[in-house]
Formats: sequence, structure tokens, C-alpha cells
Amino acid sequence: MQTRQAIVVAVDGPGGAGKGTLCQLLAAEFGFALLDSGALYRLTALAAQRQGVDFDDEAALAQVAANLDVRFDAGEQGQGVTTWLQGEVVGNELRTEQTGGLASKVAALTPVRDALLQRQRDFAQVPGLVADGRDMGTVVFPEAALKIYLTAGAEERAQRRYLQLRDKGQLSDDELQGEGRNVTLARLLEEINLRDERDSNRAVAPLRPAKDAQIIDSTAMSIEEVKAAVVAFAKERGLI
Repeated sequence: MQTRQAIVVAVDGPGGAGKGTLCQLLAAEFGFALLDSGALYRLTALAAQRQGVDFDDEAALAQVAANLDVRFDAGEQGQGVTTWLQGEVVGNELRTEQTGGLASKVAALTPVRDALLQRQRDFAQVPGLVADGRDMGTVVFPEAALKIYLTAGAEERAQRRYLQLRDKGQLSDDELQGEGRNVTLARLLEEINLRDERDSNRAVAPLRPAKDAQIIDSTAMSIEEVKAAVVAFAKERGLI
């Protein structure tokens, strides 16, 4: 009797393109588990920071990654994902720009990526998995049934990040209006461009579309339009 295989939908792309929201919607739509691989690198960076690990010590960072005590609890559609680290719920601290910058640095280290590779693959269980990241379709799940590369213009991604920070109350009054808003948007755009360059040019698992990925530019699309496009691709392949 043939063992049923988990269906993997891999969604890659740069930060701010809408991968996180899209993957949550797809996981709810398909009844699949969810992997936020970017959160694993953010959690590694956060755990290392809490433990006082030197970010130039690759071996120590890989050890932190290998021993991460992490769990994702996907809520109902639109309710987001609860992330646990060492038995503690991690909230906004995980999504700060500082944590994101550190995560991008540790993600460029081969020992860290090696430590997290099998852990990511273990998330693939029947009936399926929606995997959100930057190398899901190229490295972690090269045989994924459907690969999506979701992108958007850098300016649009900076604007989305600004609105996200505003809605979470993480911006000061000065940053919400006038020149302060312009300066904040310019800073976010600079950070996005720097992260794109680092992720795209790193020696290990650089950010790029898989050869067989469906590329979606979400710059002028709503998240529901993006979701509908991916659902259509899944139906074409008989995945749902």
C-alpha cells in the first residue's frame, strides 16, 4: 500500500510582498499546516540575542538554531499565528526591524541554515503544508507540488511595512505625520533594499525564484486577488 505524501505549496519572495498573510489564508483555505520559515530565523536571532551570543560566532549561532524550542499555532482564518519560543508566546518583539535585520544576517550563515533544514522539512505532514520563506522552493522543498514567487516593488513594500507598524502602534506621533512620516518611509525603503541585496547575493541559498515557480507581482493586487491566483494554480494541478 502506497504511503500518502504531503502536498507542499512553497511560497518564496522578498520581505513585504505579502507572503505571510497569503500563506495564512492558503493554509486555512486548503486545511494545511503552516511553516513560517522566516520566523525560525527571527527566533534564532532573538534566542541568540537573549542568550548573549556573539553574532560573529557561527558555531554558537548554529547551536542556538539546533536547539530551538519552537511551536507555531495557526489560528482561524484572519486570526494570525501564535509563535512560542521556549514555552513563551513571542509577540511584537519577533517582528521588529532590529530582529529582522539580525535574522537576515544569521540566515546567510551555512551552519545555521544546515541546522534548520531538516526541522523545516519535518513540518511537511499529510494532508499538506504551506511553506513561507525565501528558499522554500529552491532548497527546502525542491519537489514541492506548487511553487509561488511573490514579489512587489520596493516602494510598495515599504509603504505596506509602514502601515503595518502604524496599525500595531509601533510608530511615534512624529513618525506618523509630516516630515517624520517621509523620513520613516525613506528609512524603511533603505532597510528593504539592503535586505534584498543581502538576501539575493548571499553565498548560500540566495533569494531567487525556483525555475518552475509561478511569479506573481502583487504591487497592484489585493491580497484576495493574489490568493485567488494561487488557488487557481492549485486547481489546475489537481491539488485541491
